[in-house]
Amino acid sequence: MPELPDITVYLEALERRIVGARLEQVRVASPFLLRSFAPPIDEARGRQVVALRRLGKRIAIGLEGDLWLVLHLMIAGRLHWKAPGAKLAGKQQLAALDFTNGSLVLTEVGAKRRAALYVVQGEAGLAEHDRGGVDVLSASLTDFRAALLRENHTLKRSLADPRLFSGIGNAYSDEILHRARLSPLALTQKLADDDVARLHAATQEVMREWIERLRNQAGDAFPEHVTAFRKEMAVHGRFRQPCPVCGAPVQRIRYADNETNYCPRCQTGGKILADRSLSRLLKDDWPRRLDDL
Repeated sequence: MPELPDITVYLEALERRIVGARLEQVRVASPFLLRSFAPPIDEARGRQVVALRRLGKRIAIGLEGDLWLVLHLMIAGRLHWKAPGAKLAGKQQLAALDFTNGSLVLTEVGAKRRAALYVVQGEAGLAEHDRGGVDVLSASLTDFRAALLRENHTLKRSLADPRLFSGIGNAYSDEILHRARLSPLALTQKLADDDVARLHAATQEVMREWIERLRNQAGDAFPEHVTAFRKEMAVHGRFRQPCPVCGAPVQRIRYADNETNYCPRCQTGGKILADRSLSRLLKDDWPRRLDDL
């Protein structure tokens, strides 16, 4: 799922292309994409783009008359900038926003249709899509601590909770926790003050570094290689590969469609965290320490 760094670079690319442009047409090819009916999508036609905004992991496109298009890309949704009137061909191409200078095409790979488009009116309509998490780039240590300690969950769950923190998901939460040298399963309300301060600093460092890295990679082009798995990442998606800090093999916890990656030496004091399914299967054969590997 595109997270704060990816959404930021998307918005910067869109600002250079569509702010001030007139939306000539909205073409929706997938019946599963449009999730709202009032106002109707046809109300967007002919209006000028006057603003762009990030709502967590959502992209909001503001049009004349305080009408907003809200895009939630979910896991596999991606944006592409094409020539004007680009043809929508194939099941992966879900919709196009046509401007005089180009078409913004939304695609989604896979059989599941999770990406969503909403048409909303005014700030009240936008507020319904804002989960309320703090802006991690501008949050003070006090505000960050208040959000973190609001509920007693694991660090991994809390960082990726949009009600607590805006724009962090599965990938960058792994990177943040590795930078902060904290276990993904540590409970938030048991953290020492130094741990919270280190996590706050790591969150802002990782997000700013990745925004700058992705910005440099895209340059003036539209970002076309948005992915949750990048070779420059320290632990996310790097199961069994060496930690760039200490060289220990990166480990993982798998659950549902996601997994958590961590370094057992840097983050858990050498302990191998139990995988919910595999550790139960292996029982006594499950390695509990890094040396057991």
